[in-house]
Amino acid sequence: MKPEIIVDYLNQVGEGPLWHPYEKRLYWVDITGGKMFWYEPSTQTHEQFFEGKTIGGFTIQKDGSFVLFMENGSIASLKNNRMEYLLAEIEEERGMRFNDVVTDPEGRIFAGTMHQNSDLALTGEKQGNLYRIDKDMSIHKVLEGTKIPNGMGFSLDHKKMYYTESADRSIYFFDYDKNTGNISNQTVLITVDENRGLPDGMTVDANGDIWSASAGGSTLNQYSSEGIVQKSINFPALMVSSVTFGGDNLDDIYVTTIGGENKKENGSGAGALFHLNLGIKGNPEFLSEILI
Repeated sequence: MKPEIIVDYLNQVGEGPLWHPYEKRLYWVDITGGKMFWYEPSTQTHEQFFEGKTIGGFTIQKDGSFVLFMENGSIASLKNNRMEYLLAEIEEERGMRFNDVVTDPEGRIFAGTMHQNSDLALTGEKQGNLYRIDKDMSIHKVLEGTKIPNGMGFSLDHKKMYYTESADRSIYFFDYDKNTGNISNQTVLITVDENRGLPDGMTVDANGDIWSASAGGSTLNQYSSEGIVQKSINFPALMVSSVTFGGDNLDDIYVTTIGGENKKENGSGAGALFHLNLGIKGNPEFLSEILI
């Protein structure tokens, strides 16, 4: 099945799609616009429902609300369309922004930062960090020197955490301790060829395969847990940014893209939300349990 555009809000940086298991809706953001959207497959309706400051990523809480990860290291709660800051800033992250986040099997959150100027981030001139936010809202720096931290996920046995560093064109894995949230022994799993774009957002399916979006490569790529390419799906958008599984059976694939402000250069589908169904099931994303 070819990717199909289901919504096109001309997102500049469409990112972070997540399936809301209670509402049966797909949520995603436009990072630079600070906008959030939903799409409801059962009614084929959609809406932009929030606009604020830069939103690098978000999680869905166990109570159905959202935790937003924003600029300068700020973290906020969004419940009933009302936003409240949980953390105004991280002093070290002034001039930076969160870029991608993931909830772990125990309800903690991992979140990476990058410089707001993506060119400076890509070259490594300005570097960020990867943080773990525990359920009591304590914040722990777990990796220093991130450039463009991106898609993360977990192996089916919850013993490995995957982490994408776009600037390195690589997907790594760490040994992951579910009991403590500690990560160690960073190891390269996948390195993408220069002519195939930068690995961006990712998710893990029910078979343990990794699905990684290619920013600059116009593709969504399926890798085995050993890092072997299984499938590449082409999109009419240069910058394919992230992916998640959703729907009642978790076999609907939703994909975000970048560059809706310039479709001439970035492709006719740039900035749109895509859907496809290959008969492959995903895993439900973990729900965060940050005390608010």
